[in-house]
Parts: sequence; C-alpha cells; structure tokens
Amino acid sequence: MIVHIVMFAFKEEHKEENLHKAKAMLEALVEKIPSLSHMEVGLDFAQSERSFDLVLTATFKDTEGLSAYAEHPAHLKVVDFIKEVTLAAKVVDYEK
Repeated sequence: MIVHIVMFAFKEEHKEENLHKAKAMLEALVEKIPSLSHMEVGLDFAQSERSFDLVLTATFKDTEGLSAYAEHPAHLKVVDFIKEVTLAAKVVDYEK
C-alpha cells in the first residue's frame, strides 16, 4: 500500500472559505478516482507557529495508482484551485 500525505499552508485572504472548499473538493475525489482507496482530510485547530492549515492522507494499492491519481483530470482541477489559495505545501509518500 502507498500512503500519500500532503500539508498545505493557506493564504489569509478568504482563508476559512478556501479551506472548506478545498476540503470538500478533496473528499469528493474518492468517488471520482478509482485508484484512490481512501482519503482523509483534516483542518488544523491548534494554529500554532509550526502548524499547516490542512492535511490530506490518501492511500493507494500501488505506485501506479498514485500516478493515476496525480494525472486524473478531477485531481488536476483541485490542484489548480489549491495552487491559487495556498502559500506552501509539503508532501511525503511512503510504502506501508
């Protein structure tokens, strides 16, 4: 199994609205992308100096599934939106 974790720091402008929109868009991908086994999306409540605003954890059967997800048009639409509203992102992909 492949685990894909991404953390995002959002811009302050319309932050709450954009966080909730991104969360909904990401969660909707489970129904649209067959290779996406599971996705969990969380919003940070601590808001510490070290915090990012949103984290997603997605799982895939294999690296081919992760690649299919990365290239899927529904995912690319979400990526376009998130790039507009975020300042930074960090990612970790690992095999479980």
